[in-house]
Amino acid sequence: MNLPNLLTLLRIILIPVFVLFFYLPVGWSHVATAAIFALAGFTDWLDGWVARRYNLTTPLGAFLDPVADKLMVAVALVLLVEQHHSLWLTLPASVIVSREIVISALREWMAELGKRTKIAVSWIGKVKTSAQMLAILLLLANPLERKGLGLALGYICLYIAVGLTLWSMVEYLRAAWPELRDGDKPR
Repeated sequence: MNLPNLLTLLRIILIPVFVLFFYLPVGWSHVATAAIFALAGFTDWLDGWVARRYNLTTPLGAFLDPVADKLMVAVALVLLVEQHHSLWLTLPASVIVSREIVISALREWMAELGKRTKIAVSWIGKVKTSAQMLAILLLLANPLERKGLGLALGYICLYIAVGLTLWSMVEYLRAAWPELRDGDKPR
C-alpha cells in the first residue's frame, strides 16, 4: 500500500461523508459538500501525480483510481438529480453515467482481446472529466434556491461536459469499431 493508493482509498471513504454532509439540515451543508467533492478531486490529481513522479504505479492503483472517480461522480450526480428534480439535470446526468458504463464495458472487453491500448484515455476524456468535475462542484456549491450565476455556470459546464462525454464516447467506439465489427464474424 503506497501513498497514491491511500489517496485513492481516501476518495472512496469520502463518499459516505460526502452524502452525509449533503443531507445535513444546516445552511452551510452545500459549502461543506462542495469542499469534500473538491478535496476528492484534488486527491485524484495528486495520486496520479505522485504515482507518475515517483514511479509508484501499481495494479491496485490502476484498478481503484477509475473506480473511485466513477463512484464519486455517480453519487454526486444522483444527489444533484434528487435535489434539482428536473429534466435539465436528470438527462445530462443519465448521459454521463450511461457513457461511463458503456466505456467501462468496452475497455473490459477490449482488454480481454488484448487490445486495451486501442482505447486508452484521450485528451478529450481528460477535458470531459475536468468540465464534469467543475460542473458538479458549481452545482453542489450553489443550491437550487439560490438561482445565481454560480448555478447557471454549473449548468453550462454540465452541458459542455455532456457534449464532450458524447464526443469521447464516439471516439472510443470508433477506435474499437474494427473489433466490434469483426466480432460478428465467425472465427
